[in-house]
Amino acid sequence: MKKLTKKTKAICLILAVVIIAGIVVMATVGFNIELSMQKNNRIELYLEKDFEISDIKNIANEVFQNKPTVIQKVEVFGDTVSITANEITDEQKQQLVEKVNEKYSLELNADSIEIEKIPNERIRDLINPYIFGFVLATGLILVYMILKYKKLGMLNILIKSLCIIVIAQSTLFSVIAITRIPVGRLTIPMVIVVYLFTLYALTHNYENKLEKIKEENK
Repeated sequence: MKKLTKKTKAICLILAVVIIAGIVVMATVGFNIELSMQKNNRIELYLEKDFEISDIKNIANEVFQNKPTVIQKVEVFGDTVSITANEITDEQKQQLVEKVNEKYSLELNADSIEIEKIPNERIRDLINPYIFGFVLATGLILVYMILKYKKLGMLNILIKSLCIIVIAQSTLFSVIAITRIPVGRLTIPMVIVVYLFTLYALTHNYENKLEKIKEENK
C-alpha cells in the first residue's frame, strides 16, 4: 500500500475537520432553510399593470423592517405580485396595500386580499425526486468505470469511487451547513456540479494511472 504524501494527508485532515464540523452544525442548529421552504405567509396583489420588483421590495422592506421576504411576479402577464414573509399580520397587509396603492395609483381593498398560510417544505421533499435517478446513474457509471479500468483492480475502483463520491457530497453539505448557505432552489444544481466534477476527477485519475501501466509494459 502506497504511503500518503504530506499534501494528501493535509487534504484528508482538512476534509475530516470540515465534515465533522458540518455534522456538529447539522445536529445542533440544522441547515439554513430558504424562506420559500419555511412555514410562512403569502399574499398576492393584482396591480393591473407592469411593475418593478425593486419597487415592491422597497415597500416590503419598509413594512417588514428589512426582514427576509420573497417578491415574485406571477401570472402570464406579470401584473400580479406575490409577497412572501415569515409572518404577515393584518396590519402589515393593510400597510402593504396602502403603499402599493399610493405607488401605482390603485384602489386595492385590503379586506378582499387573503393571507395564505404556506406549510414548511422538508429537505427530504426537495431531494426525494432525484434519489432514484442519482442512484441509477451512479450505479451505471460505476459499472462502466469498473469495466473500463479493470486493470487497476475492479474492487479497488468500486471502493475508491464510492468513497470519493460520498466524501465529496458530505463535504458539500458540511460547507453548506457551516457557511449557512440557504438550502433551496440552488441546492440540487450545486449537488450536480460537485457530482460531475468528482466523476471528472476520478476519470482523469484513472486515465493517468492506466497510461502509466501501458508505458511500463512497453
